[in-house]
Amino acid sequence: MEVEIRNLFRAQYGVPNGLQITDQGLWIADQVTDRCALMEIGEPDEVYRVAKLIKEIPSESSNTSGLTYGEGLLWFAANGAGGRWRSARDTDAPSGEVLGVDPETGETKRREKIPDGGGTHGIEYDPIEPGTLWLTTLKSQTATQVKISDWSILREVKLPYVRAHGMIRVVDGLWVVHTGDRVILKLDVETNEEKDRIEVPEPHPEPHGLSKLTDSSWIYCDAASGWVAEIQLNQ
Repeated sequence: MEVEIRNLFRAQYGVPNGLQITDQGLWIADQVTDRCALMEIGEPDEVYRVAKLIKEIPSESSNTSGLTYGEGLLWFAANGAGGRWRSARDTDAPSGEVLGVDPETGETKRREKIPDGGGTHGIEYDPIEPGTLWLTTLKSQTATQVKISDWSILREVKLPYVRAHGMIRVVDGLWVVHTGDRVILKLDVETNEEKDRIEVPEPHPEPHGLSKLTDSSWIYCDAASGWVAEIQLNQ
């Protein structure tokens, strides 16, 4: 697919590794502090190139790498303990976990293990099949769909590349970021077949977290540079 990519603004945090559009604005999660900021989506400040902060919340997540919203909660993908980036905390995940967090207070309401026992870099609430989440399950190199109510596995999609990050679920497939390869693939959730792809070449920011702004506009964050960028789809 042909696209146009442009930088929007720098994230409020230095290492943004998950983001999610909601009716309130744009949530961005930081990999180092594991705090989450709600930002206005608009023209950035001319001096610092940042968007306006609406509010922020703490979380008990760790090494946060992925964020989504559904069923009234922000869902954080915790890719293990956070001691590499900051002082260790009692609430750090020993391995990959998912935390369901109250967006008003930051209180943890749910805490579940990643199904394959490994790490994770991405999470997506499924608007096509409500009540389910997609997780990048790195140990098995798959994307796994789980039922929120009992955490049972519904589907597994095999991924062609490693280091899978953000996702967007659409009617006819699942878009998955493969950060190291700078590509976003659209995969059939039943057959694993590649249906389309978007290349994100240098010098554009590296794709990590991914979220849908409109049917023709997506946004993504780059944990390395701190930039949030827009992908305009030329469909």
